[in-house]
Amino acid sequence: MNVMRFLCSLSFVALLSACAAGPDFTPPAPPHVAYTATPLARAMAAGADEPAQRLTLGKAVSSQWWNLFDAPPLDAMIEEGIAHSPTLEAARATLEGAKQAVLQAEGGFYPQADMASSAQRQKGLSSTHPSNVYSVGPTVSFAPDIFGGTRRAVEQAQAQADNQLYQLGAAYLTLTGDIATQAVTLASLRAQLAATHKIIAEDEQNLKLVRDKYQAGKAARTDVLTAQTQLESDRALPAPLEQQVSVARHALAVLIGQFPGQWSAPKLDLAALKLPADLPVSLPSVLVHQRPDILAAEAQLRAASAGIGVAEAKMYPDISLSASVGTQALAAGNLFGASSLIWGLTSGVTTPLFHGGALEAQKQEAVQAFDAAAATYRQTVLQAFGQVADSLRALQHDAELAGAEKSALSVAETSLGLQRDSYAYGKTDLLSLITAERAAEQARLAYIRAAAQRYLDTVQLFVAMGGGWRAAQ
Repeated sequence: MNVMRFLCSLSFVALLSACAAGPDFTPPAPPHVAYTATPLARAMAAGADEPAQRLTLGKAVSSQWWNLFDAPPLDAMIEEGIAHSPTLEAARATLEGAKQAVLQAEGGFYPQADMASSAQRQKGLSSTHPSNVYSVGPTVSFAPDIFGGTRRAVEQAQAQADNQLYQLGAAYLTLTGDIATQAVTLASLRAQLAATHKIIAEDEQNLKLVRDKYQAGKAARTDVLTAQTQLESDRALPAPLEQQVSVARHALAVLIGQFPGQWSAPKLDLAALKLPADLPVSLPSVLVHQRPDILAAEAQLRAASAGIGVAEAKMYPDISLSASVGTQALAAGNLFGASSLIWGLTSGVTTPLFHGGALEAQKQEAVQAFDAAAATYRQTVLQAFGQVADSLRALQHDAELAGAEKSALSVAETSLGLQRDSYAYGKTDLLSLITAERAAEQARLAYIRAAAQRYLDTVQLFVAMGGGWRAAQ
């Protein structure tokens, strides 16, 4: 009991007087810059009856931002992906392992107690017969954290655990964004595929019109061949789109954690998606505390800072205390007799004197690792701001493009109808009709792609802003 009191008292005094080696970590200051070089328009009106969008500065992104598209099939796919993704499962397991590493490091704050037993057979030079020595009893050892090496090790482990937490958030954000992107891409491809079937139907209508005129003697045989050529050429349009649909469907299955052969994507129509009207845009100074990849880089920087303290603490004396109490006897039957009780107290100090420059090199290695982590942090912040700037500018241009493409489609379809009627009455030639049809075909596909791009870039903005991952966790 006196031994335990001695150790506890000494440990308490040591901890009170301890100071941690190495630098104290200071988080990097957030940048105070604008996302883009030129001011952004808050309202993004597309024209041509296309939905408008507005930027709302200082507003946080919803934790389930995909609900803003008002598409139950999209909600179902993302929720299934969150529940079954192997990527998230691996990230969660890695995080739990990092938490255990913190507990392991914290064990250095406490005395270590063990039960030791031994049996030894020995013979002295002056003795004629060997003898046996038996001993058994508990031992307690403790290394006071005088110079803060243990505290820096715990700080490093905790920072690495935080890094894994943010890596999980980044995986969550990437997964939800990728599922939404693939789902919208699949819906866009299906819309384009439906448009190509409509084009083929119009080609068949044109061919019938030309054949009727040919049979009536009002059109040449070459007109029929030209119309047939156009039809056969357009019949090749669906094949590459079907392939892209298959690729998008398979990619969705993998993201959700299912085998492509055992899972089918729920039907999601592009026209059924609702374009979010209000787009939350975090302030630049807030973004660095919101995106998980930036927070992960900061945690790695904090771990590298603590690593300097761990390396520096090894350059100071290492103090150890130990105590033991037990029994020792020449015969196993006498181990627990009153006369066999023994105890001992040991203290030691190991001061590094010469290690061939290894300890200094180890510290400099930690310093260089910190510098590398600082550069990685700055690069991560730059990339994040670049992604936000790209998304904001893209949304501005998407609105303009979608409005222009819809106006072009309206004009092209009106022109095609007039050309078809004009050709039926013999007022224009077949080439004018085919030219009008080709313009309408290109305008229809271009509008579908432009409308889909608004959804895709809206998803990218939600992801670039951090996607509400913290609230979800």
